[in-house]
Amino acid sequence: MNDLAALLPLVAILALFWFMVVRPQRRRQQEVIALQNSIEVGQQVMMSSGIYGTVRSVTDDTARLEIAPGTEIQIARAAIARVVEPDHGVVDGPATDA
Repeated sequence: MNDLAALLPLVAILALFWFMVVRPQRRRQQEVIALQNSIEVGQQVMMSSGIYGTVRSVTDDTARLEIAPGTEIQIARAAIARVVEPDHGVVDGPATDA
């Protein structure tokens, strides 16, 4: 019985580690995979390197992004970190008084 009581703190630490580290990381990984699988042509995306672009084509493992007018790059689909939602009512560039 004394040996079982000695193992109880170790089991508690392992359970805490599971709920605090492993489980949330697994959930984040599943969310990223779902995001990368839902990428569609025309969406604004940000790559994990911080480069923004518009999706022009998507295949199983790769995507083509337009990062500037007339400039397209081919990337690994796994490099897409998030989809950028367009801002409604925000004007790009400095404000001018007319």
